[in-house]
Parts: sequence; C-alpha cells; structure tokens
Amino acid sequence: MRIGELAALAGVSTRTVRHYHHLGLLPEPERRANGYREYGLRDAVLLSRVRRLTELGLGLDEVRDVLAEDAGRDLHEVLAELDEDLARQEADIRERRARLGALLRRAEEHGGLPAEGPVSEELADVFGRMARASAARPGPEPAMARQERELMAMFESMGAATAGVSTLLGSALGDPGAMDRAYEVYALLDELAEADVDDPRVATAAQALCDSLPDEVAAELAAGAHKALAAEESRPGAAAGARALMEAFYAHFAPAQAAAVRQAIRLFTERAR
Repeated sequence: MRIGELAALAGVSTRTVRHYHHLGLLPEPERRANGYREYGLRDAVLLSRVRRLTELGLGLDEVRDVLAEDAGRDLHEVLAELDEDLARQEADIRERRARLGALLRRAEEHGGLPAEGPVSEELADVFGRMARASAARPGPEPAMARQERELMAMFESMGAATAGVSTLLGSALGDPGAMDRAYEVYALLDELAEADVDDPRVATAAQALCDSLPDEVAAELAAGAHKALAAEESRPGAAAGARALMEAFYAHFAPAQAAAVRQAIRLFTERAR
C-alpha cells in the first residue's frame, strides 16, 4: 500500500501518518526502489489502533506509552487514568455551568450583566443602584463612576488582601443619601481630569471623598490597608508586587485625580486613628 491508501483505510490524513512517523508512533516502512514507502497490513492495524486510542482522549505521549513494550503501563492503567481525568473535567464543567446559570438568571432579573464583567450578587446590586442613580441625574454619567466600578470589580476578583474592599465600598453606598454624595464626588473628580496637581480643587475633592465615607467604613478600609501591607511585606518579593499594584492603581487616574485620592486616603486614615 502507498501512504495515501493506508491513510484512507485508517480514516486519517497522509499528514497525520507522516506526523506519527516523526513522533515514532508508527515505524518507518521499507521503501520501494523508486523511494516510495510500502505499507503492509501490520501498519494498517497499528495506525487504526493509534486512531482509536486518540479518539478515546489519550494524548500522543500516552499512546506511545501504551504502544511501547517497555513503557511499564498497560492499556487498562492508561484508560483508568483517563477516566479519572474526564471525571474531574466533568465536575469542573458542571460547576462552571452552575455559575453561568446564576449569571444568566441575574441578567434576566436585572436586564443584563454589568459592562465590567461577571461579579458577585452583592456587587451586581451595587452596580444596579449606581445605574439607577445615574439615570435619575441630568447629563451623562461621570467617567469616574465607571472607573469606580472597574476598580471594585478588580478588587473583588483579586481576593486575598483586597477581598473586603468592594464589600466595604458597596455597603458605604447603601446608606441613605450615600449614592447622591458619591455622584457629587465623582463629578468633582471628573473636573480634575485636566487639572494640575496643585489645583485648589484637589483638596476640595479629597475632603469630599473622605466625608462621603462613613466613619466605620473609613476605619475598616484603613485597618484593611495596614493589614494588607503587612501581609504583603511578610512574603519574599511580595512587597515589590504590592508597590507595583499601588502604582498601577494611581496610574489609573489623571495626575490631579490621583493626588486627590492620595489626600483622601491620608485623611480617612488620620480620621480612623
């Protein structure tokens, strides 16, 4: 048989046959005088077996183990391992589908998912309240409000040291009148987008931002910041990562906005002492 005939018999492509030769799964046959490979029934049997094993889900390295006489693994062992792996994948898929189902139900209940991506129910509720507050105000939504949602979603997804940040901010926005105050702060910060860092409005925005947070939230954020910093610095190389994160956080804002946020953090840290 020629290579094309062998490939057609086994239901694979000639490229696949050549690839199996390259990997050593299929031995090179003898060649005719004209240089063409000459395949026999044994080659067809072996190629068909390789195909059946790959269709079961075995990787080519595992197929090689099964085929090699000195591999130390028989077919039953390999298939049992494959079955365990598929069971793990099946459980993972079920869990992922459950999460997706919850997201889809939430989307139906709230008229869609937030643009910032899948978030927890608590944060989705905060984002929903922000959307309603924005719709009730004249003009377009402040850009800073959108940035706030992006940061809250990021903090929630990071977990660990930042695990409670989005929850705290969400609870702060749940107090009566808090959402209106928050949107006033967003508007003040938007005004700083093109301002210099020494603009007097920086201090005004910083104070407004500090005042918009209830005392207990400011205290918890301050305590959380110190705790996170201590945890990061206790791990080798983590302090540099924490600094990089904070640098990226401030780079998210325009220079005057970042200055206002820095001042606000100092203010509510002092207030919490």
